[in-house]
Amino acid sequence: MRHYENLVIVKPTFTAEEIQASIKAIEEEIIANGGEIAATDAMGMRKLAYPIEKNERGYYHVVYYSIAPAAIAEIERRFRINEDLLRFVTIKYDTNREIAAWNTLVEKAKKAAETPAKTEEPVAAEATVETETAAPAEAEPEAPVATEAAAE
Repeated sequence: MRHYENLVIVKPTFTAEEIQASIKAIEEEIIANGGEIAATDAMGMRKLAYPIEKNERGYYHVVYYSIAPAAIAEIERRFRINEDLLRFVTIKYDTNREIAAWNTLVEKAKKAAETPAKTEEPVAAEATVETETAAPAEAEPEAPVATEAAAE
């Protein structure tokens, strides 16, 4: 089995659910042809370098996988038929140096997939800390105002 990477650009006119369904169909096509998905990287909505089918933006998604070389022709044929995709590119990693680079990209994609879940928790924790520290700060300015009123 060889290592491959597919970058697909999905039409931006779809809702989030439709985009995810299209991505899921792409991944299922790879698995149905005997592939093993190593990692995926959702790059999100981005501006295109030039308009494609009157679209200025597109949803970028990268899939890293291993599959037999004979199955690539069928996967690319299905991508060409799929009207949800604006563009796609298949990259083959063949030499040892390229395979090492593929492994590095897979690790980065896995870390990127784990990182957003971890960063959301501390943000929520910081918000609770800020509200706790904000409450005593509000009580302090009220005390000097009351003493000034009593002094007058």
